[in-house]
Amino acid sequence: MKKSVLKLLALFAVSSVALVGCSSDDDSNDGGENPSGFVANPADFKGEIKAGDNVTLDPSKTYYLTGKLQINEGGKLTIPAGTRIVANGGTSSFVAVAQGGQIFAEGTATNPVVFTSENRTPGAWGGVVVCGKAPINKATTASAEVSELTYGGTQANDNSGVIKYVRIEYAGAAYNSEKEFNGLSLFGVGNATTVEYVQLHEGADDGIEFFGGTVNTKYIIANGNEDDQFDWTEGWNGSNEFWYSKASLGRGNRGIEADNNSNNHTLGPVSNPTIKNMTLVGLGASYNGSENQAMKLRVGTKGKLENVVLAEWAKGIDIEHDATLAGIPNDLFIRNVQFVNVATEATGKKSDGTSTSVSAAYNVQNNQGAGNGANTPSWAQGWTVGL
Repeated sequence: MKKSVLKLLALFAVSSVALVGCSSDDDSNDGGENPSGFVANPADFKGEIKAGDNVTLDPSKTYYLTGKLQINEGGKLTIPAGTRIVANGGTSSFVAVAQGGQIFAEGTATNPVVFTSENRTPGAWGGVVVCGKAPINKATTASAEVSELTYGGTQANDNSGVIKYVRIEYAGAAYNSEKEFNGLSLFGVGNATTVEYVQLHEGADDGIEFFGGTVNTKYIIANGNEDDQFDWTEGWNGSNEFWYSKASLGRGNRGIEADNNSNNHTLGPVSNPTIKNMTLVGLGASYNGSENQAMKLRVGTKGKLENVVLAEWAKGIDIEHDATLAGIPNDLFIRNVQFVNVATEATGKKSDGTSTSVSAAYNVQNNQGAGNGANTPSWAQGWTVGL
């Protein structure tokens, strides 16, 4: 009898181990190690990834974003190459990375990560919002205009993860005329974050906007967005290479809209990015939009731009406000600019509204811009659409 009991106990122990092993495997298939119980449901993808959660998506599945997906401090979301996230629902549907959270969306040149929408209409969903702990000039910290998450701080080398070989399509849903999503919004994001090979395609507002921070970027494409293709404000400082933008759909505003701080033009840290090898293509000099300008530099921004092609604009460079003009030519310059079918090269305006020359801000020289002049660069092949 005793031997039988011992055999039963041994059998029970083995069975228990086997069951635990099966349970562990099932959990990993549901999205990684998730102490909070978060499950990445492809049919209803939303919720909060909390501290300690390490969620990995399955690239063989399509994830339907049905609400807010938020990655909180200490949480991680990994999106493998080839994963598709399909979003609808206007402003209620977006991806937000909070301070201390991390996203690792890493596609390849032949198999990008894609955020898109079924109805393929600009503004069909919110977009991707990342909030970091790097310096801004709005305050020490602030609340993001979309997602309402805190951003800003003192950590220039903050790391919010990796966004590489990613397409973000049909984003930009609007709450009202003053509050709307961009394709990719970077709020106080630090320079340990990787943002490379990213396309912002046919959004209803800006393609990509930098709200302060120190994040650096490479190989960015913004095309067909209905407001500006690139935008920065609130003291953004970053080093960037290879930007290409192209307006389309018969609408859109500037290639770049660049600010420092609207309330205090000299407030530091002052926006002062470095951008090398850039092409901005507009809708033609005869397009009658009120903001048919390749570059609008204003309210105190600085910047060092080099090897730039500006094609098909009514105006190439527009510089406004005394604090901005004061940066010419040492802290604000566009070195080596090629104008292609641009009606007016450049204009300047003081804070009192009077015109002034900005000829010292740039020099004209033929160059290849983002790599292929006004045409689509070779590095965009394979992972982009609509070019």
